[in-house]
Amino acid sequence: MTQTQEVRVRYAPSPTGDPHVGNIRTALFNWLYARHTGGKFILRIEDTDQLREAQGALSAILQSLRWLGLQWDEGPEVGGPYAPYIQSERLPLYQEAARRLVAQGHAYTCYCTPEELEAMRKMQQQRREPPRYERRCRDAAYREKKAKEGGPSVIRFRTPLEGDAIVVHDLVRNGVSFDPATLDDFVLLKSAGFPTYHLANVVDDHFMHITHVLRAEEWLPSTPRHLMLYRALGYNVPKFGHLPMILGPDRSKLSKRHGATALLDYRAQGFLPEAMVNFLALLGWSLDDKTEVLSQEELVRHFSIERISKAAAIFNIEKLTWMNGVYIRKMGPEALAAQLATALTHHAQEKGITLAAPITQDALRPITPLVQERLHTMQPQEVWDLCGFFLTPLPAYGDAPFRKSPLAPQARRAALEETVVALESLEDFSATALEGALRPLAERLGLKTRDLFMLIRIAVTGTDVAPPLFETMAVLGKERTLERLRYAIRLAG
Repeated sequence: MTQTQEVRVRYAPSPTGDPHVGNIRTALFNWLYARHTGGKFILRIEDTDQLREAQGALSAILQSLRWLGLQWDEGPEVGGPYAPYIQSERLPLYQEAARRLVAQGHAYTCYCTPEELEAMRKMQQQRREPPRYERRCRDAAYREKKAKEGGPSVIRFRTPLEGDAIVVHDLVRNGVSFDPATLDDFVLLKSAGFPTYHLANVVDDHFMHITHVLRAEEWLPSTPRHLMLYRALGYNVPKFGHLPMILGPDRSKLSKRHGATALLDYRAQGFLPEAMVNFLALLGWSLDDKTEVLSQEELVRHFSIERISKAAAIFNIEKLTWMNGVYIRKMGPEALAAQLATALTHHAQEKGITLAAPITQDALRPITPLVQERLHTMQPQEVWDLCGFFLTPLPAYGDAPFRKSPLAPQARRAALEETVVALESLEDFSATALEGALRPLAERLGLKTRDLFMLIRIAVTGTDVAPPLFETMAVLGKERTLERLRYAIRLAG
């Protein structure tokens, strides 16, 4: 790439399922590099494996990118100068490239049947050899004989049988050498006319003028094949960078038991897109050895391929949850109130909960500062557990909630009755006035303040874990607080 050539990178997922952490991390790194350099981020859908295509997968890919704010410059629903951006709509390009390779002697037609290929594999297993095609149809006479028998055929690349090592000049791993003797004659075009990944992505990267290929480490062993194809087709070779693997905390392959699920599941679990972008960016890249919280703008400004790590990245759901809490605490009150309203409404509707009044952003404004420091996610259940008692006529007390109080039943009743008396005469129902009234009450009753306050908290909220007590009571107001205390007296004995 010349100094003035525009950077063009691509994210090329297969619609075989919902995108997960690993391939969305690949999308993010490509997007960050494009934005950092002022280049273009291209979305291309590699759907040539029709048997594995999953219904709804394309929609999930687009939703995932948009949720994270990773808008593409060219691709589906956007268009661009090299459309179409869906491979199944570009078949003539691959078929023409395969025919050209055959005509130039770089490829040949193979007529071996699936049964023959399976027999080869079994024999290789018995001999403890790596499975590979035995190049029978590379021989012209054998190929001519098989062609006369008829039947489906594929096109295979004619891999050189000898020569110097193939060196991949990788932007992340430097020079990686491969012995050409370890490479087989791989399939380029399947019998139905669909290309394999190897042919399609090389042809598309050429015609879409891709300058940098940043992709997962698992594709590194395929890169020698791609280099041979670029050279055989007379294409310019893009720069390659293979991103580190993502492992679980136990350093095993990332799986659901580590908390890794489809990306959109994290949205449903209440994670913020800003936190997810920050977290994913640190899976294999870092600014330095101490900075962990970076906005999208800061990531774009600082991102560089040189700072991508060779070592595997560790996915840690606890760190993501911590980071999400940091971003919740950075939210403005209006934005947080809006998010709370969405989560609480969803939960109330799903559970059929009776509300004291409609859930509105205005109603949630005084509640927001009470829960902001305690929220880890915006998951509806978590949000409801912290806020729900504000919104119902009475708390959901559950089974015997007052058993958590260290006070005996008779003492509980008496303490709550005295609390009602103390609050009935209170004109100022601010948090300061409430504290001023209830701390002396504990002393008069001969109770520890923490025991009285826990009892009042359970009575007012239905739980012993809630936002600050006096601020909570002030938000509920005098009438609702007294109503709950009187109701709780009947349950507390």
